[in-house]
Amino acid sequence: MITSKDSGSIPSVDLSGQFLLAMPGMVGGHLANTVIFVCEHTSQGALGLVVNRPTDLTVGNLLQRIDLDLSLEIGPVQDTPVFFGGPVQTDRGFVLHTPIGAYSSSIKLGDLALTTSRDVLQEVAEGRGPEFMLITLGYAGWGAGQLESELAQNAWLNVEAPKDILFGVPPEDRYEAALGALGITLSMLTGDAGHA
Repeated sequence: MITSKDSGSIPSVDLSGQFLLAMPGMVGGHLANTVIFVCEHTSQGALGLVVNRPTDLTVGNLLQRIDLDLSLEIGPVQDTPVFFGGPVQTDRGFVLHTPIGAYSSSIKLGDLALTTSRDVLQEVAEGRGPEFMLITLGYAGWGAGQLESELAQNAWLNVEAPKDILFGVPPEDRYEAALGALGITLSMLTGDAGHA
């Protein structure tokens, strides 16, 4: 569950606000080839959202499914895809957004916010929602020490998560754009872990 950062001690390397990039051949299943925005990372575990896996569900469809009437002002937002956020609680929505308004279940994440309450979706339906947002169903989660163990096994690369990649790069290009922020390309990666 999402908690404030003050509630637990932070691991030696806090990855909150960074991207995790699944290493080819090292991460399988639902998280293979993903870019995950880490929302929270404490000694009790980590929570992140997959940001490069759009679903067939659109924001407009989602709002209609939860019985929110769409305003004419919603415009092109209604055709924006909802993302597969991860394999945990796939029936629950998460909105990663620029912090506009005071929503009942928001956690500030640097210059972004994560909201899990219906009120942010109500504002979106009324055409008054956040300027930049990404809506997911589900999240990726790790228990205490699990992410650190996977990092030690070279399963993930981590890099700062610029908002221009998160909100300005098409989903299918986010993996390579995040790699580019590290100064590497996909062709430079292998699935083999190296040990000195």
